[in-house]
Amino acid sequence: MSLSRAALQSALAATPLFEDKTWRLSPEAWPLTADERARLEAIGAACLDYHRALENLYQRSVADKNLLRNKPLRAPWVADQLDRGKPPLLVAHARDKRNRGAFPPVLRPDLLLTDEGWVMSELDSVPGGIGLTAFLNRLYSETGDILGAGDAMIRNFHASVAALRADMRNPLIALVVSEEAATYRPEMEWLAEQLQRLGLRVFCLDPEDIFPLGSALCFDVEGNPEKIDIIYRFFELFDLDNLPITRYLYEAWEAGEVAITPPLRPYQEEKLGLALFHHHLLQDYWAETLPKASLKLLRELIPQSWIVDPAPLPPGAVLDGPRVGGRPITDWRQLGAASQKERDLILKISGFHETAWGARSVILGSDCSREEWQAGLDIAVGDAPTNLHILQTFRKPRRAEHPLFNDAGEAAPAQGRLRLCPYYFVQGEKTVLSGALATFCPPDKKIIHGMQDAALLPCRLV
Repeated sequence: MSLSRAALQSALAATPLFEDKTWRLSPEAWPLTADERARLEAIGAACLDYHRALENLYQRSVADKNLLRNKPLRAPWVADQLDRGKPPLLVAHARDKRNRGAFPPVLRPDLLLTDEGWVMSELDSVPGGIGLTAFLNRLYSETGDILGAGDAMIRNFHASVAALRADMRNPLIALVVSEEAATYRPEMEWLAEQLQRLGLRVFCLDPEDIFPLGSALCFDVEGNPEKIDIIYRFFELFDLDNLPITRYLYEAWEAGEVAITPPLRPYQEEKLGLALFHHHLLQDYWAETLPKASLKLLRELIPQSWIVDPAPLPPGAVLDGPRVGGRPITDWRQLGAASQKERDLILKISGFHETAWGARSVILGSDCSREEWQAGLDIAVGDAPTNLHILQTFRKPRRAEHPLFNDAGEAAPAQGRLRLCPYYFVQGEKTVLSGALATFCPPDKKIIHGMQDAALLPCRLV
């Protein structure tokens, strides 16, 4: 069964989840086989295993402790790279023992469908699209067995966040959306409204709506202060200094009055963690720490990645990085002389910066001029003292086919490339796959993200 264009347009017009944004429409959700669903569930477990191993790596690096059981391996440089450019107060908070074992409640990898299978370009800890995907799951529910059908995504989101105050039956949760992330406010407002209809105390707030009362954080409800038990932050950590409540966030957390999630731990949100996974000095650590199945899967998923850190090299040393003309390099800027084929690399800032989300800093070397590529490398090297960049081997998404409505309003097969964003909700020791957002882009687009000429679709099981 499929949806008509008129039905889709009417439903989206009645619930505009993205301000001033539109996308291509399709009569059908994206199909997933049983094997693909099983693969996605395994990816969710592997992502949580990765986060556990990354936490252990970071903490042992901070303490300069040995990383392995039976042979020496220390890596204090890991914490230096992950903490670089972060405010001391935020670093101290991230290292606080009370944060031990605190992971983001929602994990969303960006998976590209290539000729070799799925490739993970990023792993997002503060993902947009939760409300949008839940809305699309409902909208397409009559067309087949939708992944995350009904209220599964909404309920699992709440369960993962509310678990931070397991002592409370119905904690008050504030979904706090900063001005920087205002594009996503409509979907978070919709999500809060759906949870309220289920009898749950969830509100979407601006940071300016929140004020301190004693050691607690509150917001105004019909002239009366209402205490907040959990803050789900929908803003990046670089944005903390722009919020009027930042000081009170720290104080209320210190007093045990409020739980904050995703936790204020910037190392969990750095893209360079994926490069650390491939670092030649850390291979024994990952092999010893990760379950074998997760290790194998992550090695298949994560493209070869490197950290652009221009630390001085001793004479005769070379960089562990891409090659130019078949030869190793001694300076990252030497990649400016690489051929177009050798420039089949993605360059992007690692995190803690306003350009670190929404593909704003992404440069594909083989898809730009040599001058643009060299300028990007110069910026990455120049920014390294405060903001590290990573290089990642580009894995081109393969062509796929899916029906889309054309300008005449008729459904017809269309060619495109796919990015799949599965949403995993962390509940105890496991992840629960509760929906997936498929972004189907025109075939001429090499970097896939939400855009006007792409289709945004839920997934159905076939």
